[in-house]
This record gives sequence, structure tokens and C-alpha cells, in this order.
Amino acid sequence: MKKARIMAIVVCACILIGTVIVLAAPGNEDDPVISLSYLKNVFMNEVTEYIDTQNGLAKIELKAGQKVIGQSGTEFILRMGSATVIATESGGLADITDGYDKANKAEVSPNHMLIVPVSDGRGMKANNDVIVLVKGKYTIE
Repeated sequence: MKKARIMAIVVCACILIGTVIVLAAPGNEDDPVISLSYLKNVFMNEVTEYIDTQNGLAKIELKAGQKVIGQSGTEFILRMGSATVIATESGGLADITDGYDKANKAEVSPNHMLIVPVSDGRGMKANNDVIVLVKGKYTIE
């Protein structure tokens, strides 16, 4: 009798645990599950909408002739390829590494941190295929 009672308790416990496992959803509207393929699609593909990367650096790839335009405070670091500065009449990009302002059509130095001081259309244009690390709000044209 004692063995039957213990066996019944074990069976009930297994059924209860199994039910919890089966009914537990991996994600819902309040706590969604994000797959690696989704993240790669969002962060690695060509972006043409307004992007905000305030919380970290995003790696973007530009084809020759494409432009990346930053908003005020956006940071750029050219990691591969060559690009030129897109400036306005008010000024260019602040080269924090060398400590001076890069004028319109100036060559972007690789591995230099550039900061967009104001949101007036400043950025960089890819001369060939480039990789740029970006922190802040930007658009790709």
C-alpha cells in the first residue's frame, strides 16, 4: 500500500511537471523570443530607415556611392575602405582622434573617431565598399 501511494505521488508529480513544461510558452507579446537570424537580418543588412544605436556600436556596410548621414552626437569610425566627408556650410565632422574639423570632401582617416556636431545633413560617402562602426542615430542613402 505504501509503495502504491509513493508511486501515485511520483506519477502525479511527473504529470504536473510535464504539463508545466508543455504549456510554458518560449515567448509571448510581453516577452518575445528573438532568434539569431532575426538579429542578423536587422543589424547586418542594408538599412534605409532611421536607426538609433545609442546603446552600442553598429557595424554597417556601404557600397560605393552610398552615404551615411548622422544626427547630432552620432559617432563614426571607418574600419575598412575609403570614404569622404559630407559637410555643410556650417562645418564638417569633428575628428576626435586628431582634434580638428574635417571639411567637405576631405578623406576620412581609417580608425579615427568622427562626431557629427549638429543634425544638418553631415556624414560620409563611400568611395568603395566600406565598413563603418556607428553609434547614434543615422540614415543610409
